Amino acid sequence: MDPGAIGCATEGQKKKSDPDRVTLKKEIGLLSACTIIIGNIIGSGIFISPKGVLEHSGSVGLALLVWLLGGCMAALGSLCYAELGVTIPKSGGDYSYVTEIFGGLMGFLLLWSAVLIMYPTTLAVIALTFSSYILQPVFPDCLPPHMATRMLSATCLLLLTWVNCFSVRMATRIQDIFTVAKLMALGLIIVVGLVQIYNGKYEALTPQVAFSMDRIPSVGQMALAFLQASFAFSGWNFLNYVTEEVVEPRRNLPRAIYISIPLVTFVYTLTNIAYFSAMSPVELLSSNAVAVTFGEKLLGMFSILMPISVALSTFGGINGYLFTSSRLCFSGAREGHLPSLLAMIHYKSCTPIPALLVCCAATIVILCIGETHNLINYVSFINYLSYGVTIAGLLYYRWKKPNLYRPIKVSTAVPVCYLLFWALLLGFSLHSEPMVCGVGLVIMLTGVPVYFLGVHWKQKPKCICSFIERVTSVGQRLCFVVFPQLDPIDITTLSED
Repeated sequence: MDPGAIGCATEGQKKKSDPDRVTLKKEIGLLSACTIIIGNIIGSGIFISPKGVLEHSGSVGLALLVWLLGGCMAALGSLCYAELGVTIPKSGGDYSYVTEIFGGLMGFLLLWSAVLIMYPTTLAVIALTFSSYILQPVFPDCLPPHMATRMLSATCLLLLTWVNCFSVRMATRIQDIFTVAKLMALGLIIVVGLVQIYNGKYEALTPQVAFSMDRIPSVGQMALAFLQASFAFSGWNFLNYVTEEVVEPRRNLPRAIYISIPLVTFVYTLTNIAYFSAMSPVELLSSNAVAVTFGEKLLGMFSILMPISVALSTFGGINGYLFTSSRLCFSGAREGHLPSLLAMIHYKSCTPIPALLVCCAATIVILCIGETHNLINYVSFINYLSYGVTIAGLLYYRWKKPNLYRPIKVSTAVPVCYLLFWALLLGFSLHSEPMVCGVGLVIMLTGVPVYFLGVHWKQKPKCICSFIERVTSVGQRLCFVVFPQLDPIDITTLSED
């Protein structure tokens, strides 16, 4: 593995290390592992996607089925990722697995699309949701000013980037606390909704009303409804991005997945039932902030709790996405697919500061570009494309290395069922929204020339290598970072029997 700056690290850089063994710390136990998964999944999606799911599905009943089936698909995918995570125990998730199985080009394309658009856009959507809900009480009769939401979003990003740079332990504690807070917020919605149902106010949930529709949705529209729901479920694979920082990953990685995914599916389904106990489909579709509308209708003077609760939820979501997406940049740099500076960690706090700064900067650029909410379908398409390629890699890896020791081995029916659903979903989405899906594919394919120029081309001119070396040296001095000393058993696949 060449940790050098895209294709040309110097020997001097490779030798720089801290004598006291600077390495990523294993500080993520089972509880923190569960909160990373739950905290990354429950961000802004449950407060944004219900409107899109209902709009595309056409009825309350079908919308609830979409949420249930979306959770089932996330569960199937997470079972496959549990096998991959303990068979290829590297941080980096999809990227590391695809690189190991299919080679550098395919892995780089996933990395390219994730770093360039997927995670910065998702972070921007969550940050904008945070600022919108925080400012909602200040501007009760109108939308918050455009500049105010952007400034508050950027401030939140900078604050959490500093926290993640300062301490892994502090970042995981924030994740733990805010995951509990967001579950309490959704718990409040669920309890109030169940009280409504107990009092007989569930007209929209009766079968004759729930499945009544003005139009029968096409298969393509149902596919788009699933893409909207998938945005709310995105993040179920994020613990795989920090495998090397998990305590006893072979035991805690699958346990965290088995606990978290069913819990989130249960919470999401009950939350949507609660929404429909208080709002008619027309009211939900006309609302720009579903949770706020819910609170205004049922909580009276305590309705202020809803924007505060959503802000807490999204704050934790931003922290979780920063924590995990920075590890993707770190893993990409360690494989030689990104500049070597991004593969370095602080010599005392052992945090990947350069990778965190890049993630923060990319998100702020997306924030400055403009509206991001209409990119949800398009980001979800790239997400699902990555999932499908990775899970197809699981089947290929079994064929390629049948004797490799696998601490967890799921039934072949699990990845096959997921891939069948995945192919149908992406096929019909491409048919319904060719422009949205086409743009996603184009962004991924722009990584092909970048890969051959930046990674595959090893014999770069001396002036380019000297420039990269100077930039890396300056970055090291500014961030006080060095190459980590990694334990080989944590970052290589197990030998075959």
